[in-house]
Amino acid sequence: MLNVYDDPSEQRSLSLDDTSSTGESQEDTRLSLETSNDVIPYIGQRFETHDAAYEFYSEFAKRCGFSIRRHRTEGKDGIGKGLTRRYFVCHRAGNTPVKAATDTKQQRNRKSSRCGCQAYMRISKSMDMGVSEWRVTGFESHHNHELLEPNQVRFLPAYRTISDADKIRIQMFAKSGISVQQMMRLMELERCVEPGYLPFTEKDVRNLLQSFRKVKQDEESIDLLRMCKSIKAKEPNFKYDFTTNSNKGLENIAWSYASSVQSYEIFGDAVVFDTTHRLTAFDTPLGIWVGMNNYGMPCFFGCVLLQEENVQSFTWALKVFLNFMNGKAPRTILTDQNMCLKEAIAIEMPNTKHALCIWLIVVKFPSWFNAVLGERYSEWKVEFYKLYNLENIDDFELGWRDMVTSFGLHANRHIVNLFALRTQWALPYLRSHFLAGLTLKGVSKAINSFIQRFLSAQTRLTHFIEQVAVAVDFRDQMGEQQTMQQNLQNICFKTGAPMEAHAASFLTPYAFGKLQDELVLAAHYASFPMGEGLFLVRHHTKMDGGRKVIWMPQEELLSCSCRMFEFSGILCRHTLRVLSTLNCFQIPERYLPIRWRRISTVVPSNLAYGAASCEQAERVQALQAMASSLVSEAAKSKERMDIATREISFLLSRIKEQPLSLNASRNCIHRSR
Repeated sequence: MLNVYDDPSEQRSLSLDDTSSTGESQEDTRLSLETSNDVIPYIGQRFETHDAAYEFYSEFAKRCGFSIRRHRTEGKDGIGKGLTRRYFVCHRAGNTPVKAATDTKQQRNRKSSRCGCQAYMRISKSMDMGVSEWRVTGFESHHNHELLEPNQVRFLPAYRTISDADKIRIQMFAKSGISVQQMMRLMELERCVEPGYLPFTEKDVRNLLQSFRKVKQDEESIDLLRMCKSIKAKEPNFKYDFTTNSNKGLENIAWSYASSVQSYEIFGDAVVFDTTHRLTAFDTPLGIWVGMNNYGMPCFFGCVLLQEENVQSFTWALKVFLNFMNGKAPRTILTDQNMCLKEAIAIEMPNTKHALCIWLIVVKFPSWFNAVLGERYSEWKVEFYKLYNLENIDDFELGWRDMVTSFGLHANRHIVNLFALRTQWALPYLRSHFLAGLTLKGVSKAINSFIQRFLSAQTRLTHFIEQVAVAVDFRDQMGEQQTMQQNLQNICFKTGAPMEAHAASFLTPYAFGKLQDELVLAAHYASFPMGEGLFLVRHHTKMDGGRKVIWMPQEELLSCSCRMFEFSGILCRHTLRVLSTLNCFQIPERYLPIRWRRISTVVPSNLAYGAASCEQAERVQALQAMASSLVSEAAKSKERMDIATREISFLLSRIKEQPLSLNASRNCIHRSR
């Protein structure tokens, strides 16, 4: 039914697609007045202001299932007489003009909601007894589209509003690092409303946060770069780099500290590049480079903030990181499943093994498989870890097929994708590559704990960089304390073998504990010479199978088919059994890697790359042996510890007073670079 109400005294038309309003008889006007009850607009209805008329029509529209907008204003007898007439129309009135495509600006392919709807309300200004008022002079209630249900109309943009109080609260939540989803849930609980029944949506909140960021973006960029320059002036070895966009605004920025570069020289053989986090206050992709030191603790290498997650951004980030680290690429880099990052690594680090962090995969399992497997989910996880920890590739692939069949996962896209990427995450395919223990569960928890220290997002980027600096400094201090605690622990020998004592004098307690476990297990294995330096080693309860070990004493070449040393830098039980059988009392020097020794991060940088002389290396080893004995003896009682602490403090102060030779000074300068 077409319902049109129009004041015959008004001769102007709405001109929505050249459609004019029709007149209304006095009887129709009387009927509309009698039945409206001030709920439905009617001709002659009066309002004190045009804003009051707009609010009334807006409430009417909301009840009916649509929203309105201000369409046109007119002045009486041309310009200069003030506003005398207003039109309020349906939000779907008119038609969106087609924009001319340009080569420089990409057009958004978004469908318009406008469909030429003719529903409207017109008000005109008049004077009554010297008092101005607004009167309804035209009304059209017919729509050429379906109206929304009450539970749908609230999603229209006109009815989605964020109050000033809510804006302040959202800003407070953003400062504390709370995600948008968490903000929505908290405010739903506070107001006791069902999920989705707030007067705004997640998209509105994100747009609001984005508007906050846009206002501050220029200031942030200037302050951030000024801060980096200030740090660089105070600490010349601090490194940072950045790019700007076409508007000369900050686009990407990366930075690293002197201690991080120094640590990377020794522990940069295996690196995690975690890009799964975002800086909540700016919704900015965040990349963090971390590794593991010789005491099994996380060490920070660098950080990057990117404008977008694409191949170009990741390529820039990797290139800058290599520049920070004097061009040295890691042997292995572990990341999340990100195809853009994979492509960038292939470009910038072609000789680096790219693997996937197993903990970044496993964390997604509940959302991937919980609903699919139901009660069998826990059973499936046990089976998955069994396959993951296998040594043989053939056993893995055969077991994977059996697992897929047993749990009916042939068509599951996540299972298909995992199998396609198996060479990057499954241990049977990675045992020939050095991962420094970064796949261990405890290590992943330590890295996540470290990252979370500076992810309580601030509203200013400068605050975030300060947080990172504080977290790195805290990590370094904690690392020193834990290192000292490890070194002060009594070393408990379990086998009595000379190799055990020899390894203890070189390796950190963390690395020695790993080697000691293998030494204990080596006693359960038998070795059989096969000729020409080849040995077969198998468990004493097995009658067949086993591992093949090669030992060439002239070249000090030791290798096992289990590939444990290549994977972790720790000799396996099979090689240790062969050395024991051949009456070897010391572990060959090359199989006590620098990265697992007790040496600090400063000294090995020379030892590892040949910068120190043999004489200097001998001095270091002699000091290590003496320090190991000192720690063992001093830790036996509190009295001994007090004496050792007092004497070491005195000794250190005397040593620092001694001048360095010219060559030693040059070495120190070289190491600090």
